[in-house]
Amino acid sequence: MPDTNSRPLDPKEEIRLSKLLSYLLRHGAVKEKLNISSDGFVAVNDILARPKFKHVTFEQMQYLVDHSDKKRYELVQTPAGEWLVRASQGHSLKAIQPDDLMEKVTGPVDTPVIHGTTLQAWDQIKQQGISKMGRNHIHFAVGLPNDPNVKSGIRKSSQVFIYIDVDKARQDGIVFYRSKNNVILSEGIQGIIAPRYFKQATDRENHRLDL
Repeated sequence: MPDTNSRPLDPKEEIRLSKLLSYLLRHGAVKEKLNISSDGFVAVNDILARPKFKHVTFEQMQYLVDHSDKKRYELVQTPAGEWLVRASQGHSLKAIQPDDLMEKVTGPVDTPVIHGTTLQAWDQIKQQGISKMGRNHIHFAVGLPNDPNVKSGIRKSSQVFIYIDVDKARQDGIVFYRSKNNVILSEGIQGIIAPRYFKQATDRENHRLDL
């Protein structure tokens, strides 16, 4: 039964808890000895039992999930009544299996698939490709940051937008996934999407950059 005394989180507390939840679900579950399934779910009660969440109610956790601006989290209830939560994407945990977490892209993607980066990083990327760095996947948005339908997958601070030829990459055996919050992800080949899969690159003013 909902706790009628619970209240929405104040903005500072919401940011603090969202960052902590993101760390646990994407990177720290194993280190923090939380049971996490291959599709990324952790029991909400296990998280609420953590010292840093001890004053958080289930309703406040639900508020945190529902009000995530990028739809970072997913909250579900099992047939047995247990509540589980997971991050939609962004994991570095090796226990996460992408086929369990996300939907594999098996056909053409109708919207542009774009990776955002900085001007500083672009010089290296156009020579060496896009790296997944410490994460399990490279992240792509299905549109530009000013598109109201794009909630995640690209930073608003991005200065360079790299358009990916998904069809060509898939023909070469590169696997792409779509997350619940509509982010396209790929491991690339050995963690890299090579420059030969770049359709074009533009700056913030939509001027084309040399590839």
